[in-house]
Formats: sequence, structure tokens, C-alpha cells
Amino acid sequence: MSSLSASTSITQIATIEDYQIAYRSMGTGEPLILCSRFRGNLDDWDPAFLAELAKKYTVIIFNYKGLASSTGTPHSDILGFAKDVTDLADALRIEKFIVGGWSLGGWVAQIVTTEFPERVSHSILIGTKPPGKVNYPIEEVFMNTAYIPDYTVEHETILFFDPTSKRSREAAIKSHERMAQRKEKDPKVKPELWEFYGKCHDDFEKDPYDARQKLMTTKIPVLVISAHHEICFPPENWFELNQKLPTTQLITIPQTGHAPHHQYPKMVAKYIDNFIQRTN
Repeated sequence: MSSLSASTSITQIATIEDYQIAYRSMGTGEPLILCSRFRGNLDDWDPAFLAELAKKYTVIIFNYKGLASSTGTPHSDILGFAKDVTDLADALRIEKFIVGGWSLGGWVAQIVTTEFPERVSHSILIGTKPPGKVNYPIEEVFMNTAYIPDYTVEHETILFFDPTSKRSREAAIKSHERMAQRKEKDPKVKPELWEFYGKCHDDFEKDPYDARQKLMTTKIPVLVISAHHEICFPPENWFELNQKLPTTQLITIPQTGHAPHHQYPKMVAKYIDNFIQRTN
């Protein structure tokens, strides 16, 4: 039986043409492929969140091409990032899957959903924004903190939690401690490669794929999980669009920041499971 623990799951390699995608797999059941955030590697998912999902799903996390422990040249457009998902699924002989993404990974998940709809049963978007230009930008404090080379728990509290909430600050410490338990560490994404995320962002904002319009006509169930104190991608960007999205449900969690799944790993995993089971 596959491990449920992100702290002990083995890093595996899928060969895609002339490069390799590093991934980890936990649990059994319907496959759920999760796309990571800006600078995220295999260690940057809260293991409590992954373990809760792995009770019912085969949870797969991975590194994009050329980043962290994956090899090759990183992609310069969001479609390339999205193709990593379908290429990995092909390598693992997975025909259809649930796609999820956090932050930048939410952009990737949306492009997988709109460009490869025949592969996706459900789309789970955490702490992210819709395609195209939005009216509510990232707060300056997030940008000032996001590019610090090595995050402390204080940085993580600013970036991913709600510093104004005692409950959220305490959750930040607990999440940090859970992620620190893993002994076999994944390489960090090198600073000289961060520019590829910027190229990905520009492409997603220009939306040459007409992804925003495709979300308005999709039949794939989409769940957006956000927070009231979301300093990176405010949920207001979804409020403006939500009435035009036929399959999208939006949850906002109070006294929570950019990583609601790290503050409330069991609750958010339960939201996701309930959504999947009731929209089949």
C-alpha cells in the first residue's frame, strides 16, 4: 500500500523525452495531481494536508521542468507548465485526474483545465487568481517578502498566514514544524531560475489561450478556496467573475492568509473531498 505520509514518501522520477520530472505519490484512489507555488518544491506542501487527502486519493506532487529536482530547461509560458501535468500523467499512465494548484500552481491548474479538458474531472484552486488582468493586485508586503532567499517562520507567517490573527500565527508555527520533519530534502529552486515564473505570470495575464472565456463555458466543476486576508491574490478578483462561471464554487476562510490548506489542513481537505464527491 502506498504511504500516506509526505514526510516519508519517496521521491521518484518520470522520464519525459530528454528530461526528468521529480514527483512523489501518496495514498490510493482517484488520482489528484497538485501544482506547486512560486519557488515551491516537493517539500513545500504541508504534510498534514497531503496525508488527509491521501486517505481517499492518490495524491501526486511534482516539480516543474527544470526546477528544483526536475531536469531540463524551465518553461517560459504557462502552457508549458500545464503540459508538465499532462506529460507526467501520461508517464504514469493516468488518463483522467483531478487537478489542483496553489498560488502560481492555480494558474497552471486552470490552463490544464481549459486546454486539456478531456483529461480533467475536477479542478481545485487554492490561493490563486483567474486568468487575464485583475483589479485587485498583490500587496507590496508580499512582494517584499517573497523574494527573500531563505524563509523563516516569520516570513512564512507574512506570506501564507494572517499576521493579525493569533490563531493564524500559531498555525504558521505548527505548519512550519510539520514541514521541517522531513529528513530527505528536495533541492530549492535556484534564484537565477525565478525569472521563469515571471514569464509564466506575464503569459497568464495576457491570456492568449482565452482561458477566462473558457472557464465561462466549462462543464468541469471548479472549486476556489481563498481567504479574507489574502495579500497575494485577493478573493475579490473572483467575486467580480463568479456570477459568470457556471461550475465554480468559491469558499473564503476568515483570519487566514495565502495558504488556507496549511492553516486548516483537515478542514480544507474535507472541503475538497466533499466537493469532488458531490459534483461527480
